[in-house]
Amino acid sequence: MSEALVLRERILHSIELGESHFREFKSGYSGEPGKKKARSPKEICADIAEALVSFANADGGDLLVGIEDDGELTGLPHGDDAIRQMLASAKTHIYGGEQMQLERANRVHFDDKVVLLFSVSKGTSKIYQLSDGRCVRRQDLSTVPASADEIAMSRQEVLSREFDRKFDYKAKVNDLNIQLVDTIAKQSLKRITVEKFLQQMDLADYTPQGVKLRKAALLLFADKIRRWHNGCKLRILKIDGTELKPGEDYNVVFDDEIEGNIFQLLEESWDRIRPFLASRTVFGAGAKFEQQYLYPEQACREAIVNAIAHRDYSIEKGIEVFVFDDRLEVKSPGRLLSTVTVQALEQLDGLHESRNPLIGKLLRETRYMRELGEGMKRIFQSLAESELEKPTLNSDSASFTVGFHHKSIYTHQQMDWLGQFDHWHLTPLQKRIVVLGMGGGDLSQDDIYSATSDMKTYQNEVTPLTKYGILVKFQNQLQVANKAKALGIARSKVPRFRVFIPQPGSVDSADKNSKITQASRSFDSDSTVYVGNLPGSATEADLRQLFELSGIVMAVTIPKDDLGLTRNYGFVQFSNKQSAIEAIMKMNGLQYGTAKLSVRQYKKKTYRG
Repeated sequence: MSEALVLRERILHSIELGESHFREFKSGYSGEPGKKKARSPKEICADIAEALVSFANADGGDLLVGIEDDGELTGLPHGDDAIRQMLASAKTHIYGGEQMQLERANRVHFDDKVVLLFSVSKGTSKIYQLSDGRCVRRQDLSTVPASADEIAMSRQEVLSREFDRKFDYKAKVNDLNIQLVDTIAKQSLKRITVEKFLQQMDLADYTPQGVKLRKAALLLFADKIRRWHNGCKLRILKIDGTELKPGEDYNVVFDDEIEGNIFQLLEESWDRIRPFLASRTVFGAGAKFEQQYLYPEQACREAIVNAIAHRDYSIEKGIEVFVFDDRLEVKSPGRLLSTVTVQALEQLDGLHESRNPLIGKLLRETRYMRELGEGMKRIFQSLAESELEKPTLNSDSASFTVGFHHKSIYTHQQMDWLGQFDHWHLTPLQKRIVVLGMGGGDLSQDDIYSATSDMKTYQNEVTPLTKYGILVKFQNQLQVANKAKALGIARSKVPRFRVFIPQPGSVDSADKNSKITQASRSFDSDSTVYVGNLPGSATEADLRQLFELSGIVMAVTIPKDDLGLTRNYGFVQFSNKQSAIEAIMKMNGLQYGTAKLSVRQYKKKTYRG
């Protein structure tokens, strides 16, 4: 009993973790600081019902009432009758008197303060509505409207949604890898035992007979996974050709399999897959052999993490990774949930729902997954930054497949056109703008905006192009305004730019003086690293090739002095902050030529150049 996670501890741990897709705090007060007063019990009851319905229609979660948004425990300044109304609101404020799967609805005392704790499971067979008929669901930190049709589900889907929450009454805590559980627990909650952590994450429950484990706990941490699930594995097949052939023509040249709990799969899968993805091995900087990959590492990692987190574990079959000559496919057991469509995923609107809420919750808490629903966005973004075609998504009755093709987004004609701009080392987004102006086409602001996605990116990408003399205005603001008025259209739709190929020796060229490039380059501090102790022979191409081992490199600059000699430092900008952090960890202190590199986070200041 001493190891049971008492409610007080659960609340304190939840406050420490903060609000998330799986947790929400509600205050018992309203008003400005110093002038707060008790909220209406009726209003609080409505808030409780709405939060619980939104959790039940999504992935389940905890609601703490009497806690401020910033985690301050202020309690409920209400009497017993009002608190009893609040505890009953999960019944009184639900349409048709439906009974939600409440795991907890408790009043908890902290000295003279009262907090209410509600825990609700993911609805697997019913769709819940509020008493006024509204249907809502949890999305990240918000409650959003939803239709009942969006949450409808089939019988097989019900089984798959329930799987990770079922108890396995034969399993004991000692059947888990205790050291792994303890390591994961300490990442988020420093002072907690293994048993209490499992209960905090809803992976176990305490009974008079001891701690009982849910299947999610076994999938995540089992010491010998095969005892509990025969399909918790990932298989890699290298195929000779572009199609898998049967019988005598069977063309699998290598077949490898990884078996283990979810964390073991997450840790080992990429290292086992990456040898099959190298397009060639080159002798790079630092006198080391380096591999160049056909597919961006981030896209492959995201596809594997998504497959492990969202697959259907009620099907005892493993994930399969097919490496063909022209593509890579990650195939996970189970079709998409009925609330998620291929079309919605391709639109990159952040739509998501976890089939395995307890598994998804823990992977999110431990940062193996970031924002729920963002994985597919990162896959598309990573491929776009690598100038590769969009992934193909396919869901059939038994599986969901993400396919990558190592085929450029540009045609041969477009590649020839872009080749004339190699001298300026254009970014991927700048290349898209240049392709728009291929053949002398006139471009409007809207045309360029559609290629750069947001105004900040638009400015960062367009400014260097105008400085290089590549993107030139042929109409001024007054001319644009007059034409827009005459045509009855927005100014942003009036063509005003044309793409030119400036000579490398011209005033605005990139090579006239690298100072222009450096002056126009606006580095993002979070995604950029400073590289010191560079030998005089180092080139920007060398630096790019070396740092591509840590992620997608957007820009590289090595300043020069007035005599045109390279300085002993440079800057590398990645596509994201995580790659910059990884570069610092990997490259700082790396032997490069006769010196050891000094790699640290870039800070915005003037470097004399």
